[in-house]
Amino acid sequence: MSEPLVRPAVPDDAEAIAVVHHTSWVQTYSGLLPVEHWETDTVERRAQRWHERLSDVDAGHPSVAVVDEQVVGFAKAGPTRTTQGVPPPVRDDELWSLYVLGEYHGTGIGGLLLDTVLPSNRSAELWVAGANPRARRFYEKHGFTPDGAGLTDSLGFALIRMVR
Repeated sequence: MSEPLVRPAVPDDAEAIAVVHHTSWVQTYSGLLPVEHWETDTVERRAQRWHERLSDVDAGHPSVAVVDEQVVGFAKAGPTRTTQGVPPPVRDDELWSLYVLGEYHGTGIGGLLLDTVLPSNRSAELWVAGANPRARRFYEKHGFTPDGAGLTDSLGFALIRMVR
C-alpha cells in the first residue's frame, strides 16, 4: 500500500465516493437492514446524488483518501445541523460523514480523514449507530464520548450522539 493522500473531493470523484459509501454501508449494515432497502440503495443511485453534490460549487465538498490512485474513504464536517425531532446541538461543528472501505480499517486512514475535516483540537459532535461498535470505538479513540442524547433515524437505527 502506498502512502495515503487526503485531498478535497472534485466532481470526477463522484462515482468512486459512491462506491465507498455504498460498499461501507453493505459491509456494516447489510444484516441490520431489510433486503428491500438494497433494491433502491444502489451504487448508481448514490453516484447520481454525489454527482449533484459535487457539482454544486457553493456546497462544501468532502475530503477523500486516495491509495494507489483509488478513493478508499471520505469524510465531511460542517456547522452542526438542526433538524426537527433531533436533540438541539451542543457543539458548533458536526462530523457529517466518515466512511472507509473495510480492507483499509486499522491503517490510520480514518484518523487522517477525521483530522483533516475536524482537527483534534476542535470540539464537535457526531451521530453514530449504536449497533456499530467499531465506529463507536474509533470515535472514542479520537476523543469523542457519548453525551446521553439519542434518537431513532428514518431507517430505524438507534443513534447516539458523541461529543468532544
